[in-house]
Amino acid sequence: MTERGLVTTLSPTEIQGRIDRAREINAQAPAEAVVADVARLFELDPVPGVEDEFVFPALATTARDRIFGGQVIAQAMIAAARTVETGKTVHSLHAYFLRGGDETKPLHFRVHRDFDGRSFANRRVVVRQDGKVIFNLTASFQRPTPGLAHQVPMPDLLPPEACADFLETIAADPSVSEEAFDHIARRRAFELRNHRPLGATQHYQWLRVAAPVGDDPLIHRAFLAFASDMGLLSSAMLPHGLNWSTPGLFSTSLDHAMWFHDDIRVDDWFVYVMDSDWSGASRGLNRGSIYRRDGTLIASAVQEGLLRLAPQG
Repeated sequence: MTERGLVTTLSPTEIQGRIDRAREINAQAPAEAVVADVARLFELDPVPGVEDEFVFPALATTARDRIFGGQVIAQAMIAAARTVETGKTVHSLHAYFLRGGDETKPLHFRVHRDFDGRSFANRRVVVRQDGKVIFNLTASFQRPTPGLAHQVPMPDLLPPEACADFLETIAADPSVSEEAFDHIARRRAFELRNHRPLGATQHYQWLRVAAPVGDDPLIHRAFLAFASDMGLLSSAMLPHGLNWSTPGLFSTSLDHAMWFHDDIRVDDWFVYVMDSDWSGASRGLNRGSIYRRDGTLIASAVQEGLLRLAPQG
């Protein structure tokens, strides 16, 4: 069925055809290679002769209009961690997106050692391209210390096996154009299964890295920071019946905060439970809680994003 030239529904046969095509596209790239590409994002080069300065080289080509926010969050966190003494691990970060980044230009990371104490350390990271600041991040590190402990229980959720596969989700979505579909169906570093009830304001997605990433806890946290920017901003769209493909909608992250409560292995299933408290003034506030499959709360995230909807027609 169509309305004003836009597809509004897909038949079961059409959906199955898109699923089959998506799986063919997805299978063209080995999972190990795609995960390795993301892991390489975390390999920052020290600038010779300049203390606490790192660079990530330009990519030859890109299919993105701007750098994915989760990438620069994770990279800046890695840069900060490179300057902190062994034994202290990142427990929180707060970041602002100032300008869109370009993957075909180098990223320069300048780390400022704002504080080093017995239990805590604090680092401020300024990221530049073409001499302009595009992003800044403050991260805090703590030496593990026993103390009082509690957490909010994990909600009653469907297991990943009972949730929709990402490829099945996009195949059934008539708002995803054929042109966009082939791009979105490419293999990603994370396996993704989501549950987004119609009309609900809370949604969740199960994720796990599609191939092993070793045993370094910092790398697992970097992958988690990368994933924390996947889908969170859409939480503020749900109450309005919008999504990222809505005609006339422009959305982008403004700031992002994250707290790490426990270690995680991102090559095991974990779930990102998201909702939105508020939207207004062309902004939306989004919250996320990340749990291991056993119900342990391992991280929390909050993000405010820009939401601009231009009138159509």
